[in-house]
Amino acid sequence: MSEETVPDTGESSAERTLGGIGTRVLFEDDRVRIWELELAPGARSDVHRHELDYYLVQIAGDRIAVEPEPDSAGEYREYFAADVVPGAVVPMRRGGVETAVNVGERRYHEIIVELKDR
Repeated sequence: MSEETVPDTGESSAERTLGGIGTRVLFEDDRVRIWELELAPGARSDVHRHELDYYLVQIAGDRIAVEPEPDSAGEYREYFAADVVPGAVVPMRRGGVETAVNVGERRYHEIIVELKDR
């Protein structure tokens, strides 16, 4: 996963390291970056920032949650948990700074398609 170090906007002046938005990049060109994310039950992704609009494609799992960071922007400022719908394609806007958490009992798997030309 790629990493980015940014100042923490919380009460402390410590820095935090941001990871990639997925487990690994599957494909990238000048228009899109396609990630895969897999999380075992109870596992957490790296804290990451969504700097591009993207599509989330749910492949497998039963329940997933998002824990936002204090500097998460727009509609992504509150904890959110939802049932997984395999095959669902969800358009998402940039702005979230968050951690994905598999709060289900099955392995979670998704594909993320970032749109570079928007």
